[in-house]
Amino acid sequence: MAAGDGLIVRVRPRLARLTRAQVLGLCEAASTHGNGQIDLTNRGNLQIRGVCEDSWPALIDELCGLGLVDPDPTMEARHAVLVAPDWRSGDETHRIASDVIARLANFPDLPGKFGFAIDAGAAPVLRDDPADIRVERGADGGLILRADGRATGVRITPDDAVSAMIALAEWFVASGGVIAGRMARHAAPLPDWARGDDLPAASAPMLAGGAHGVGKVHGVAFGRIDASALAALMTPDATALRITPWRRVIIEGGTAPTTPDPVGIAVDACVGAPDCPQASVETRALALRLAPHVAGRLHVSGCAKGCARSRPADVVLTGRDGRFDVAFGARAGDPPALIGFDQNRLLTHFGVS
Repeated sequence: MAAGDGLIVRVRPRLARLTRAQVLGLCEAASTHGNGQIDLTNRGNLQIRGVCEDSWPALIDELCGLGLVDPDPTMEARHAVLVAPDWRSGDETHRIASDVIARLANFPDLPGKFGFAIDAGAAPVLRDDPADIRVERGADGGLILRADGRATGVRITPDDAVSAMIALAEWFVASGGVIAGRMARHAAPLPDWARGDDLPAASAPMLAGGAHGVGKVHGVAFGRIDASALAALMTPDATALRITPWRRVIIEGGTAPTTPDPVGIAVDACVGAPDCPQASVETRALALRLAPHVAGRLHVSGCAKGCARSRPADVVLTGRDGRFDVAFGARAGDPPALIGFDQNRLLTHFGVS
């Protein structure tokens, strides 16, 4: 993908996990072939930024050699599998996600943003994260298969979960879902076998910086980290890194110190200008200044696309022609309450001295 700072190359870690060797290899590749900046996405992926046109083939070769990219582009496109990052070896999330990866060739061709969530821990953690077909814990303790946009799902077992996912994906294609693009926008009635009245279990609390059952949680402001800083987290006794969709990583083992979540964890702001050609305003420095003065969730978007946050925010600032429109309880690009504010006027409006 092209951006204002060069090409972006996406990496989808299998099972949301990279070994220490893979992390260090990826960081070296990001510095050699890109500008050294790495993004964590809300789909649990990594993005290497600033890659030049003449160097991306070598970067892909290195990533394939590290086992982070499938050499077959068709198969790589099917790795849109979001996995609850707190899985343990042999548990139901691990088993089902591994089975999905092993059977990717059996899934039909799906739209580019179509994805799956495997969330089979004691309580769901991916409820608000983007996916179209979900395997998650039901309210009564069993597993359910749920089509995104539907409040309830149908009972499944770990042994038949992936076959049910494939069948639901095949129905989506056969019923015209490719035109809608996403499950939640597809209005066709579900097949009888996929209709159930099982509610999902209550969500687990959000991860926070500090100790965790599988390692240490480290927050990344705005989900962007320099390759050298990421490599530094992988101390010699660290074994692996898990990627979450929440601007946090989990370090397995190691002696990297734990730190409180940075301010940029709780604020949504895209890369803005000049890194994105769609943006007409700088976003992240402004977001950090405003965040302590805004009640609720703040979203600063460089344009009306709202790439950093698809859901409404308490306060959303949308860039337009070098200025900002302001809306409340809205998404980027929604009709604004205030129009055409420059940065100084915004800071004054929100009481920033």
